[in-house]
Amino acid sequence: MTSLSTAVAGTAAKADRATVLRWTRDNGVYVALVLIVVYNVLFTPRFITWDNLDVQLVLCTRIVVVALGMAMVIGTAGIDLSVGAVMALSGALLVQFSGVPGVGAIALALVIGGLVGVLNGFLVGVVGIQPIVATLAFLFAGRSLAQLLLAGKNPSIHDKVILGISSGHVLGVNGLIIAALVAVGLVAFTVRRTNFGRQLLAVGDNARASYLSGVPVRRTLIGVYVLSGVLAAWAGVMDTASITSANALSSGLNYELFAITAVVVGGTPLTGGRVRVVGTVAAAILMQLLRSTLIFHSATDAVSQMVTAVVIVGAVYIQRVRARA
Repeated sequence: MTSLSTAVAGTAAKADRATVLRWTRDNGVYVALVLIVVYNVLFTPRFITWDNLDVQLVLCTRIVVVALGMAMVIGTAGIDLSVGAVMALSGALLVQFSGVPGVGAIALALVIGGLVGVLNGFLVGVVGIQPIVATLAFLFAGRSLAQLLLAGKNPSIHDKVILGISSGHVLGVNGLIIAALVAVGLVAFTVRRTNFGRQLLAVGDNARASYLSGVPVRRTLIGVYVLSGVLAAWAGVMDTASITSANALSSGLNYELFAITAVVVGGTPLTGGRVRVVGTVAAAILMQLLRSTLIFHSATDAVSQMVTAVVIVGAVYIQRVRARA
């Protein structure tokens, strides 16, 4: 009887632990975001002002857009290391075609981002190259191509349509925030409401079983990388509009790492089969606020990076433990 009671208690404890881990994985990013906001309200002067909130949200808009594409790729158990280079290439193309009306130049940049996605998707889905290897190639090639296009210069952007993305406001909301919200809405709709979104998650959950079930795995993988490339190009347009110039060296630098961080902290498992859109957005805002808070309170950039590393390790640990539960 004692052994039975012990076994039941052990099973209940394991179930409770699994429930806590599941809840933490699903909601931990929101709890952390609330805590850091409360901390800043109490200890950071002038935090609750529209100007400060506007600045904080604007700073994370490009990361949000890139992270959305990364989340879909990771949802298929893949990775896209080319997004930062696509951002740089997008900005370089806007300068090269500055004579074209702004809308046309933006469309061209998005098309090029999509073509990079086609290449990445073809290498991953058709050729069978590991995603980290396939996309690593363009991480170097894309930025090098951007440097060649700009010839070592940082030319300014003068097109009113492009500059209006960052300088314009709608009901007092900065254009960059609106551009990011549009991307969030489109990705959320794609993942949750379309057949493509369901196929994406199925491929990430089990590519072999999806293929046997009639899911067009190759086409889905190509489509996912195309969307990632287009979103990265859109983030490049936003970045160029924000700094009013194109810089092949700094535009999109390390954004692939920032995006992966937002996706992982936001609760999307690296093993695929799930995409947390709202969690990814919350994580991007959380990481921006965390960095700003540390800097405001005199922490060095090295300390900020160490804290970020701890957050990433913690998020990955929670995912791994939950997967084993």
